Amino acid sequence: MVDKQLDIDSILLVCRSSNGSSGTPTSHYSQRFALQIRNIGKNMLQQFLSAIFPQTRQSIVRMQAYEEEYELKQMKDMAAARKRWEALVREEKVKVLTPREAGYALQLSNKPLLDVRPSTERKKAWVKGSTWIPIFEVDDSFDVVTLSRKTTNFMMGGWWSGVPTLSYDNQFLAKVEQKFLKDAELIVACQKGLRSLAACELLYNAGYRNLFWVQGGLEAAEEEDLVREGPEPFKLAGIGGLSEFLGWTDQQRVAATKEGWGYRLVFSARLVGVFLVADGLFISAQQLGRYLQDIRSH
Repeated sequence: MVDKQLDIDSILLVCRSSNGSSGTPTSHYSQRFALQIRNIGKNMLQQFLSAIFPQTRQSIVRMQAYEEEYELKQMKDMAAARKRWEALVREEKVKVLTPREAGYALQLSNKPLLDVRPSTERKKAWVKGSTWIPIFEVDDSFDVVTLSRKTTNFMMGGWWSGVPTLSYDNQFLAKVEQKFLKDAELIVACQKGLRSLAACELLYNAGYRNLFWVQGGLEAAEEEDLVREGPEPFKLAGIGGLSEFLGWTDQQRVAATKEGWGYRLVFSARLVGVFLVADGLFISAQQLGRYLQDIRSH
């Protein structure tokens, strides 16, 4: 039985982490290299702050301990959320469609498609004729709590993946109910398939019984599967941050195999440039830190 109470925090964790990976296969080596790049960047940022502000070293140690606790909680929450959502599919409370099947359903039966992605993904690519009601939206507020969440999100990999700080829309169900009756046949889609499954859980608990989930999300769609509008292919709508700039996403690596060496050289040059800039900033930070220490000692 699926839990009646939806754990919004756990869904946010699962959905945030889902943006750090992709639905396309990649080599074990490439995944490890990308993770190493992200960790190097995080360590350099911490060393940069420590060099300029020596008093922040204890705070950085505490932050590292917090990150370990955070990642452990994230793993537990992800497992719990996935278990609930797997039950939805296993018990056939939500029916599964591939992106191609969803395209056929849109064309032949005129079923509505509910796009629950945030605006950062929707504006890049969307299915023609789809209804957009995001379950999570970019949090643009600047109160103390939100700023803390934004800082945590950035330090935990947002700078690498480009995933913004998201907040659950408390009006999500109300907005859906304004558009669709409870007996409507709804195709629910997001970028990678997790947020849409979270939305299906909410909708099912609210009384919707004819739900269809697009497995793998729009990112799993080929261009011929769905009628697309927007400036980007579906596969590139969910990437961002430094990983996109360097071409170190699975989606861009797949594109590189089709585009040839010219495409790869652009991102290789960017990678070299980032390393040179980071190295220069780190050396400058060390020199500035020593300069400030000399001033304090005198």
